[in-house]
Amino acid sequence: MDLFSVFSLFGGLAFFLYGMHAMTAGLEKLAGGKLERTLKKMTSNPFKSILLGAGITIAIQSSSALTVMLVGLVNSGIMQLGQTVGVIMGSNIGTTLTAWILSLSGIQSDNFFLRLLKPESFAPVFALIGIVMMLAARSAKRKDLGNILVGFSVLMFGMQVMGDAVSPLADMPEFASILTMFSNPLLGVLTGAVFTGVIQSSAASVGILQALSLTGGISYEMAIPIIMGQNIGTCVTALLSSIGVNRNAKRVAAVHICFNIIGTVVLLSLYYLIDWICGGFSFAKEAINPAGIAGIHSIFNILTTILLLPCAKLLEKLACLMVPNKDNREEKYSLLEERFLQTPAFAVEQSHTVTVEMADLAWEAFRLALQEINQYDEKTAQRIEELETEIDQYEDKLGTYLVKLSSQSLSLEDSKEISKLLHSIGNFERIGDHAVNLLDSAKEMHEKKIGFTEDAKKEMEVLFQAVEEIVRIAIEAFERNDLNLAEKVEPLEQVVDKLKLKLSSRHIERLQEGKCTIEMGFVHADILLNLERIADHCSNIAVCLIQTNEGTFDTHEYLHAVKDSETSAFMEDYEMYKAKYALPQA
Repeated sequence: MDLFSVFSLFGGLAFFLYGMHAMTAGLEKLAGGKLERTLKKMTSNPFKSILLGAGITIAIQSSSALTVMLVGLVNSGIMQLGQTVGVIMGSNIGTTLTAWILSLSGIQSDNFFLRLLKPESFAPVFALIGIVMMLAARSAKRKDLGNILVGFSVLMFGMQVMGDAVSPLADMPEFASILTMFSNPLLGVLTGAVFTGVIQSSAASVGILQALSLTGGISYEMAIPIIMGQNIGTCVTALLSSIGVNRNAKRVAAVHICFNIIGTVVLLSLYYLIDWICGGFSFAKEAINPAGIAGIHSIFNILTTILLLPCAKLLEKLACLMVPNKDNREEKYSLLEERFLQTPAFAVEQSHTVTVEMADLAWEAFRLALQEINQYDEKTAQRIEELETEIDQYEDKLGTYLVKLSSQSLSLEDSKEISKLLHSIGNFERIGDHAVNLLDSAKEMHEKKIGFTEDAKKEMEVLFQAVEEIVRIAIEAFERNDLNLAEKVEPLEQVVDKLKLKLSSRHIERLQEGKCTIEMGFVHADILLNLERIADHCSNIAVCLIQTNEGTFDTHEYLHAVKDSETSAFMEDYEMYKAKYALPQA
């Protein structure tokens, strides 16, 4: 084995890891947020949890990615620690599928159908189909499917390159002497754990071991401790993801570590105990092949799950002992987890959930501000100011998070959703600002002991109800992504604009007649202006919702088109709102 073989080995490893990354990314995008939404709805049934964990890991081809996701879900409060135990067990079983696929490279036969199962036979076909789909398909889902096929093909090519690179080792006595070092089970476990921890992928680590096994120089007794160590090494990713999270989320990583370490200690001890009692297993000295490695990988994880499933509660308690509470203070959670950026579809869904929370806060602030105008209360005023501060914090956190999310590999739907969220959070924040402006007007009226005339009160109440309805409709349309509801916003916004002009005109008449003071006139004008601006921001939200779903973002063009065309639906809604919010006779 010369220097060029070493280059080929590392090049093959690079292809393998890139293919694994591309395939996983494509699978996650194709799945969207469905898998993650299923996780959120987890039941406490341990068997369903195992099946779910195995299924999701098979779907995204990464137990590490699932564990990182679980850390984030527990940190955000969506899942409880106990719900993750079964999912972690299932993920360890699901990840063994990759080893079985890779083991196909060891098939030796002249039979056409068996040769067809060899990756070197079907991987080029997958690559060709994948490239055609990526270049020719218009659908984002088909492009993602093409990316999966190409990623899988690159992965299998990397496996073949590694196998070819290490094949000369079979005839090297030096290599045989190095391998005898792994006859020490503790050294084998340590080697498997360290190597897997460095590359942070048990699937890749097992794949490399399978490539080495093609030399015929690795026996079962060498491979078994290494495979068990690889399961421990895969916990490194979960450990890294638990940095900076709350204690409950750290315990998810602790459960993962305990599961693999306890399984390794118990099963390895049982193996050597039975081996000693029986006087040595007959297969121990035999050369292992890729299928044998896949089999041991599966057997280890299945037996560990059977062994520890009845002890799920004990695993949870052990994790709590490893990561104890320092105090009894309730920790705050955030749905905007940095860890979710690795699964953009889920991160987008979480961002929408947080934006809905922001919208609800803006709605509460607005309604309380209207109450303050009618009857000022100091506690309510303080609550509005707190809400406005909280809304500002939401905008800052969401804006920062969405910008980071925009740099990820996104599907077309996720990209459109992020654009909608970025447009909407600014409008919700401005509604909160105008609510505070309304509060300032209410405070001024309270401190100066001034108020509206009876006629002005009746007129203002009509406008209050109209603006309250437009805010409610806009927020409901956003939360439910209801385009039909969104289309009702603009006709009502036109009615609000005309109401504002009429109220302003009538107030000027009262000023001229001496029925109202100049001082009250300024307050009246401020309230009208803020209510009109709130309606404008509701229009922006609705138009953004409609335009995003249509794939365009020209708000002004849309508004001009709607107003100029005056469709029957628009005019029907406009006339309905105009009659509903008609002013009392002067």
